[in-house]
Amino acid sequence: RIAEAMVDESLAVPGVVEEGRLLTLTTEEAVAVGYADVVEDLPDLLERVDLAGVEVRDLEVNWAERIVRFLSHPTVAPFLLSIGFLGLLVEIKTPTFGLSGALGVLALSLFFGSHLILGLAGWEDLLLFGLGLVLLAAEVFVVPGFGLLGILGISGILAGLYLSLLGSFPTMTDIATAGGVLSTTLLLILLAGWALLKYLPRSGRLHRSGVFLDAATARETGYESARARKDLVGREGRAITDLRPSGVGLFGDERVDIVSEAEWIEEGTPVRIISAEGYRHVVRPIERVALDAGDGGRAAAAKSRTGEPPAPTAAADTDTDTDAPAAERPASGESELPPSEDDDR
Repeated sequence: RIAEAMVDESLAVPGVVEEGRLLTLTTEEAVAVGYADVVEDLPDLLERVDLAGVEVRDLEVNWAERIVRFLSHPTVAPFLLSIGFLGLLVEIKTPTFGLSGALGVLALSLFFGSHLILGLAGWEDLLLFGLGLVLLAAEVFVVPGFGLLGILGISGILAGLYLSLLGSFPTMTDIATAGGVLSTTLLLILLAGWALLKYLPRSGRLHRSGVFLDAATARETGYESARARKDLVGREGRAITDLRPSGVGLFGDERVDIVSEAEWIEEGTPVRIISAEGYRHVVRPIERVALDAGDGGRAAAAKSRTGEPPAPTAAADTDTDTDAPAAERPASGESELPPSEDDDR
């Protein structure tokens, strides 16, 4: 009667439980009502059930069971799921199937395999998860935009994962643990995805290996194979090769690939960079006369600021005798040429 009252709430046991409640007993209560006896140890128990002297074998947990318990632990399961999803996401962005995809499949296989062995997950949970992946892949690769297939795919993936953590007869503790594992997994995926997008594109090793490319493909600017050197605009140098229309120029100690704005430019011509568009640096020739005049004007201005007298002119270096009497010097407007025959006549 007491055992039946533990599973049927319609039964009542006088002095123990009333009708409408399931019977639950502690060890002391079970002994008090005569439902259980107290024994000292296992040999005493075997003797009371007439099994004294039988061989007793203790079952120990083997290495395989330890691995399965470790993989299905609530602390390890979120990391397996995070590695699996991140590996698949990285694989979607790469042209071929590689290490990230293999790592993602392995992590998901370890998660579902351990839960299948323990009996927590069933094949229906695995099929629901796989159907969610198929729907999500169809939304990404087949149907443009994000719509019904994407929502159903994400729902199927989350439902498959959640059910695989519960088992056949989940308790409130199991439900809370499954929710914690799923929430931790989503948090890890978000943090790891943010870190990948922020730090991996700056890795020089990944750029050199070809995983990331130093190329800008923005719709507004088009394709750019190099960064625009805006600091070169306005710098002056000279062409060290003929520009027909492209060539090389020397600006200070830096050799720069340049292209003429319009006409061909000969080697040695002074040039100025007027625009920089990626690897294309457009130059314009500087007029030599303008450069010479500018140098002369700057030299005169510098001397005037320092107080130096201007350089003597060519007229001051002539042999004109300034001390000669005024009568001996020809008057203004008179010629110093000898008289001609016409003057004699």
